[in-house]
Amino acid sequence: MHVQEWLETIPAVAIYALVGVVIGLESLGIPLPGEIVLVSSALLASQHGDINPYVLGACATAGAIIGDSIGYAIGRRGGRPLLAWLGKKFPKHFSEANIAMAERSFEKWGMWAVFFGRFVALLRIFAGPLAGVLRMPYWKFLIANVFGGILWAGGTTAVIYSVGVVAEAWLKRFSWLGLVLAVVMGLASMLILKNRAKKAAARTEAAKAEATAEAPAAEPVPVPVAD
Repeated sequence: MHVQEWLETIPAVAIYALVGVVIGLESLGIPLPGEIVLVSSALLASQHGDINPYVLGACATAGAIIGDSIGYAIGRRGGRPLLAWLGKKFPKHFSEANIAMAERSFEKWGMWAVFFGRFVALLRIFAGPLAGVLRMPYWKFLIANVFGGILWAGGTTAVIYSVGVVAEAWLKRFSWLGLVLAVVMGLASMLILKNRAKKAAARTEAAKAEATAEAPAAEPVPVPVAD
């Protein structure tokens, strides 16, 4: 059963809650398919008048902002040990290479990494906790979090809903294409990030090896010779 077909079996209030909770947990740092759920719900809203797209977008935006804020608080309190724990629980997402890549992004872009991280599947789960671990000033995080959440969640809902209204008859037969497109985009962004993470890890290892090679060798201790 497709995600959208399953959503058709539950009431509108449950869909609003589901979208908010799933996106909130994903933003908090738990790997969940928030984008797929949002796209599926927006498509469903375009075909069924029971689902209000404005309420849907508001729930998605609230989930994104609140989830990221909680993730920031947890990251600020948990620090580096939290990342190590997450690496054990979710090794594919919170591997050392991925964390190194995310840290490089934060060092280079600062609060913009939080803002643009909304639009990248892997960075969405890193942004809140990592901003807290790195102790980004909260006012900077909050601005990027709010505007990024509104643009990503609200914008995605508006675009998918508008496309669904315009092509309602076509989407009734081929609504799964929206899901396929979302999955393909998510996989593509993840592959790009993994490639960057590998390069970042390789550079880190090369730097360590170079530092080790340049370290001065210890002078040999003279051994006394018996007469």
